[in-house]
Amino acid sequence: MQERPGSVTMRGNPLTLLGPEIVVGQKAPDFTLVNNDMGTVTLSDYAGMALALVSVPSLDTPVCAVETRRFNAEAAKLGAGVRILTISMDLPFAQKRWCGAMGIDKVETLSDHREAAFGQNYGVLIKELRLLARAVFVVDKNGMVTYSELVKEIADEPFYAGVLTALSQAAG
Repeated sequence: MQERPGSVTMRGNPLTLLGPEIVVGQKAPDFTLVNNDMGTVTLSDYAGMALALVSVPSLDTPVCAVETRRFNAEAAKLGAGVRILTISMDLPFAQKRWCGAMGIDKVETLSDHREAAFGQNYGVLIKELRLLARAVFVVDKNGMVTYSELVKEIADEPFYAGVLTALSQAAG
């Protein structure tokens, strides 16, 4: 497994990411995740759709909560062929509870807790914490990565305007 030391920081402290760096123009790696009803979900389940794959450390943290609520509000403005998937290591039960309490109904939350397949395949698994780094990948209808943002400091939010522009273009 490829290790990328110092790729991100938490409160200024460097952390190591496991897996490859995802770049624009490559085919989106597959993954197997768990939905809030304990079913499995793979990338192919979203074939033909434009996707924002949003990885966060935990929904139960302030920055992740703000980010997910923002993407939920933005998702309400998107067309039927566009999905925003928020992925964390949180258990599906916790994700479902959190979404219900926060009124999240447009973003789909998915858990990587079983195999860390998303974290490893997208290079966002934090070795020291077994959490996902904050990142956003936009995948177009053909399964190609058209936007890749790894947020250097985990406590920072992503560049929303860039993500939404890329998502709109991927859906076009």
